[in-house]
Amino acid sequence: MKFSRGLMIGRFQPFHNGHLMIVKKALEDCAELIIGIGSAQSSHTIENPFTSGERFEMILRTLKNEKIQNCHIVPIVDVNRCGIWVAHVLNILPKFEVYYSNNQTDIRLFKEAGIKVCEPGLVEREHLEGSKLRQMMLEGQAWKKHVPSTVAEVIDEIDGISRLRAVSYATNRCHSKH
Repeated sequence: MKFSRGLMIGRFQPFHNGHLMIVKKALEDCAELIIGIGSAQSSHTIENPFTSGERFEMILRTLKNEKIQNCHIVPIVDVNRCGIWVAHVLNILPKFEVYYSNNQTDIRLFKEAGIKVCEPGLVEREHLEGSKLRQMMLEGQAWKKHVPSTVAEVIDEIDGISRLRAVSYATNRCHSKH
């Protein structure tokens, strides 16, 4: 192993096959991986329909189903200030040696803080992006093939599509009044 511990952070709204590929790639390099659930305080909005607990469950079930070990799932609350984001992450998490991300802002911030960054690359970006998957759910398109089966199970159990429709309707009503 090149590294004892790595980190990846995402909103995971929902956790999809691209995220799973990054987890597998990171564990080729690292003995352990911290999976940070970003925007942990946010839920019940069009951008963040699922709670951090629901996202935790999506990830945990997927890891168990895939027989992936040595991962630690940690909710991370936003600070909404780029200048202190990395310091916040370093303060609340155990030590890690490498950060896995394709987010250009995060890459810059972590590099500026002297942390090694690995860019695993984006795959099937036309489908494997949270906003596109949520739109597919709203439109009744075939979204389940782009997420692990365990994630689809969690979304079905919590009636997630119904929630997504409700928050989408509320968002559209608010914006149409202005």
